[in-house]
This record gives sequence, structure tokens and C-alpha cells, in this order.
Amino acid sequence: MFDIQKETIEWEGRPLTFETGRVARQANGSVMVTYGETTVLATAVGVKTVKEGADFFPLTVNYQEKTFAAGKIPGGFFKREGRPSEKETLTSRLIDRPIRPLFPKGFKNEVQVMLTVLSHDMENDPDIVGLIGASAALVLSGLPFMGPIGAARVGYFDGEYVINPPVYDMVDSALDLVVAGTGDAVMMVESEAKELSEDIMLGAVMAGHAAFQPVIDAIIRLAEKAAKEPWDYEPEDHSAVETQVRDLIGDELAAAYTNVDKTARYAAVGVAKAKAVVALARSEENPDGLPGTVLKDVMKSVEASIVRGGIIKTGKRIDGRALDTVRPIVSEAGILPRTHGSALFTRGETQAMVVATLGTGEDEQFVDDLTGTYKERFMLHYNFPPYSVGETSFRLAPGRREIGHGKLAWRAVRAVLPSHVDFPYTIRLVSEITESNGSSSMATVCGASLAMMDAGVPLTRPVSGIAMGLIKDPEGIAVLSDILGDEDHLGDMDFKVAGTSEGITSLQMDIKIAGIDEKIMHTALAQAKGGRLHILDEMAKALDTSRTELGEFAPRIETITIPTDKIRDVIGTGGKVIREIVEKTGAKVDVNDEGVIKVSSSDAASIKAALDWIIGLTAEPEEGKIYKGKVVKVMDFGAFVNFFGPKDGLVHVSQLRAERVNHPSDLLKEGDEVYVKLLGFDDRGKVRLSMKVVDQETGLELAKDGAEA
Repeated sequence: MFDIQKETIEWEGRPLTFETGRVARQANGSVMVTYGETTVLATAVGVKTVKEGADFFPLTVNYQEKTFAAGKIPGGFFKREGRPSEKETLTSRLIDRPIRPLFPKGFKNEVQVMLTVLSHDMENDPDIVGLIGASAALVLSGLPFMGPIGAARVGYFDGEYVINPPVYDMVDSALDLVVAGTGDAVMMVESEAKELSEDIMLGAVMAGHAAFQPVIDAIIRLAEKAAKEPWDYEPEDHSAVETQVRDLIGDELAAAYTNVDKTARYAAVGVAKAKAVVALARSEENPDGLPGTVLKDVMKSVEASIVRGGIIKTGKRIDGRALDTVRPIVSEAGILPRTHGSALFTRGETQAMVVATLGTGEDEQFVDDLTGTYKERFMLHYNFPPYSVGETSFRLAPGRREIGHGKLAWRAVRAVLPSHVDFPYTIRLVSEITESNGSSSMATVCGASLAMMDAGVPLTRPVSGIAMGLIKDPEGIAVLSDILGDEDHLGDMDFKVAGTSEGITSLQMDIKIAGIDEKIMHTALAQAKGGRLHILDEMAKALDTSRTELGEFAPRIETITIPTDKIRDVIGTGGKVIREIVEKTGAKVDVNDEGVIKVSSSDAASIKAALDWIIGLTAEPEEGKIYKGKVVKVMDFGAFVNFFGPKDGLVHVSQLRAERVNHPSDLLKEGDEVYVKLLGFDDRGKVRLSMKVVDQETGLELAKDGAEA
């Protein structure tokens, strides 16, 4: 019944198995990939016909994690998987990016790749398994996919690269880098690093590229046994039409791209394209004209060749800059009056308004993951409203692009955050892209640094980011610093580098061609370093270090640690005591299982009152220390004073005053506030206090000779 084909290799100390022919046999390509005991089902399905009017390649990648893979039942009322988690969305993008460029130019058939996590061993991250599974499924499907590709994760421990380290070890790694590519080129890089040098990052990329070559070989061997017949697909030849379009509007497009201003340039390009549409597009007047989708593709190709050729030949770009020049930068901090921290970062026609908000432990985000539920104290949310590019659109929930760009910026700045012990705040950053013409995610990185420094977050160092581009033609190669939107759309690479003055914190690379080599990556990294340092200098004009105090409207948090056996004293039966503390003082009180108590409020007096209350409940009185107390009972032999939380002690009649006292009632009555010194404890553990050694006006200890007089 089943025609099962398998291929197994030993990969970095664990077995990697590809199996096809048993599950999902109606898909064009399906593979069960198991690494260790992590299993992902990868399927690829393509539609034989092209939708009418299709003007782009409709590739969809869906990565989904089933909770049963980790022996869990989903949370929530419905107890089933719902909308994609952030991890699923990010992994879908991760897989999409290296496979999309390997479909032929002009291919517009709908393709869907689905990756379903069926088993997770808590050791091997399913994202890498899913990526190589997608590659294998596409190779087996018969679709015109110019693969296979491989992928690997690279960690960096004590100066050594480690390939595919276990999930639980990654917390100790100075690097989390995923690289994907073909046998001879790199297609995609995504990483988070702890201020590592360019050489270390490049070494990690090449180490990963070398490590996944056996995976590519295994996929090829499996394909030799089980691949479907290739689709009969031949790209359409539009060279004659391209010549026709170039002759008609080539000069006008070239002239349009001499406009430095984006709006004027787009208007001139639009006029030229409209001319081509009138002359060449199919219509009632011109029934033999070109279909709209064909004409659109051809015009884009002509446009790209004009822009790319101009850059290669002249060394000058669309806006007149040299290849390594960064656009003018304006950095501003503290632009909004009531926020905890804010910044406006403008680079050319790209602008990000970033706002930092500080919160308490109650504001931490609960993240439900296959590996377990954890709390996240740092959030960065990126928004790209349509007005930023002068457009209108219906606004829905954040899309894949917004989630991906936000995560990239999150990775970039996380390395410089203070520890939770040193800065016990929850931090949320929101980036509103108010203008966009290239690299809004890197503008977000710069604005995020400034906003947090404005809020008083003690960053290790500020972080900046820059987007690099590439033009690779037979006539030459050009690496571009700080790319425009047009240079991104018409170029071959989007290479984003973020970091501090000391090193790289995040690197992400996407390409549109069949890979780049080590030499190009080395050039791009070196050029990016110069740009990154220049941007840091420009940012320093607004703020070069974190403010020494928190913003006026930010909450204050004080932290104390109590013995764990005292936790119940603070919480009380059914939470009675802690509720009373919160109600009476107005401060928020958070207690964890280790005895760490965080008291927060925007009012310093509230924090002090709550802390005093908690200390009174949990601390032990110190012998020899002076306390302010209240008389609770007067007896013949002395007075009992409540001096330390619930603790009472006896002031013997001999310790009331230096002079003889006939009866304590002559001096004291219930409710009187007095200063007492803790003398110690008697044989039965009773507390002994003294009033006579303390000045009752000031609360200061009297000189010994005066006290004993």
C-alpha cells in the first residue's frame, strides 16, 4: 500500500531522517523529517493553472505547532489551536525567505507549503527541521524549484561555534544564528548576538553553510528515489516586448530617476508608465495589445535595468549619494510630554516615532510555547500605517511583515538591556513608522535606543541599525549603504545590520538571487560597520547616554528580599494582609516564591509606607537599635511598648527615666509615642527596652554619662 522511501544521516551527533510515501500522499510533495525526536510533516502543493490577472507569485508558507507535539493541551476556553502565535508567524517568514528566490522569474502559480510540528523533544528546535523539510517537499513535488537548500542554527560558546545546539543551551550562547542556502551560496541569515565582531559573525555564517551540506546531499539522494516528474514549465520570453517598452519610455524613466525627491520621482515614473499602458496595453481600441500583467512585469524589468545599470556605471544612486553614504539624520529625544520615554528618528524620508513605557511585574507578557509557558518583560511592537507611504488601506491586526520587523528590532536591542535585578521594570516599546522610504526596521532600532535612554533605562550602550543593498550584474557589483525603498525593490539583497560601537547585535539577510558568496558578505559587513558608527554619532547629538532618573510619570519600583518563611506573613490568610497593604498605601506589591518583593507606585510616599509595613511584618529587631513605638499597656512594674511591627517589649520602671519614677502612670499613658532602645532579650526570650538612654525629643541616643546620671 505504501511506497516508503527513507534517507537517514548522522548530523551533528543526532540522526536526521527524511521519509516520504507514507503520510500526505495526495500532496505534490510530502516529507516527514525527524531530527532526534523532533518530527515535522512538510507538504508542498502547487496549482497547475494561473489565476486570471495574477501579477505576483502567490507563495504561502504556513508553519504550525501542534501542542500535542509536546504532550500539552492548548489553553483557553476552546482548547484547540487558534490564530498563529508569534513564533509560528516568524518561523513561517523564516522558511519563506530562502525558498522564494529559487522559483523561476515569472512563475505565478499558487504554491502552498505547510509545516506541521508533530513531535518536539525539547532539544531540537523544529524551525530548522521545518526549513529543511520545506526544501525536501518542494524538491520531491516536481514544482520548478531550483533547490534543494539546507539550513542550520549556529551558537557561539566560549569562542567556539556549535552547530544546532540544544534549545536549553541557547540561553548561554553569545549568538543565535540561522543560516540557509544552496550548495554553493548563502540565501538567508537571521541572528541575534551579544555584540560580536564582523569576523565572528561571518565565520558563523560560513560554519553553518558548511555544516548543512550533508543535508542537501541527503535530500538529493531522496529525490533520486522518490521525486515526481518535473512540471512542464517554460518561462515566457518577453525580450521583444522589453525592447519595445525600453524604446518607448526608457529615456523618460531614466530622467524620472534623476529626481531626488521620492514624491516627484514617483510622479514622473507614473507618467512614463501611463504612456506605455496607453500605447501597448490590451484594450477595446487595441485588442492585440499586451495583457496588463505582462506589461506590468516588463515595465518593472526595464525600470530595474535602468536603475541598476545607472548605479553600476556611475557609482551614484537614485538620490545622488555615493554607494557608502548614509542619508541625512535628525535624532530627537523626549518629544512627547506625558510618556515615560520617546524619540523621533528621521533618516532621509524614513521616520520612526518610538515610545517607551515602563511597567511592573503585572505587565509582563505570558508566552505559551511548546517548551512551556514563560514571562517576557521586554516587548517591541512595530506598526506600519498606510499614511507612511502616502497610501490608504483597511487596517487589520498586525501582519506578518509588522511582526517580523518588530522582532528584528527586538533582537537588535535586547543585548544591551540591563538585567532584571538591576532594573526590575517591564519595558514596552512601540514604533510608529510615520514616513517610509527604506529600512524602517533599522530606524526603529535607532529610535528604540533613544526612547529607552530618554526613559532612564540604563542601556549598556546605544544601538543603531543600517540596511545594506546589492546590485549584482554581469557589468559589476555594487554594495549600497542605507538603501532606499526603490533600491530594495529593484536590487538583489536586503542586508540589515544592527549593533553598538563594540559589535553586532543582530544581522538579517534576504536575497532575490540564487545566493551570495563570502566575499560579498565580507564587503557588506565592513561597509555596514562604517555606516553603523556614523549613525551612532548622529544619535549622540540627541542623547548619548541614559538619563540618570526615570521620567516624571514612570512608576517607581523598590525591591527587597525577605526570608521565604516570612512570605506568608506578608500575604496573610487568603491574601488578607497584602490586600490591606495595597489598599492603605496605594502601592502595588508583588511577591515571588523566592521572597523577592517589588513595591511600585508613582508616589514615593506610597512606596515608603508599603516598605515600612512589609519590613515591620518580616524583619527581626536589632539589638542596640533605636525604634519609635507606641505605649500599649501601663503596669505597676513598667510599660509595654509596641515598637516593631507586631512586636511588643517591656520598658521596666527602672528604664523609664534617669531619675526615679514612682509609678509608670505618672509618666506614660496608653497611646503615647516614645523612642526606645532595644537592650536585648532575657532568659525567657522577653524583649527588654529602655527609654532613659534615648532623647525623647530627637530620638537620638544620649551620652552614656548623661544617661547614667
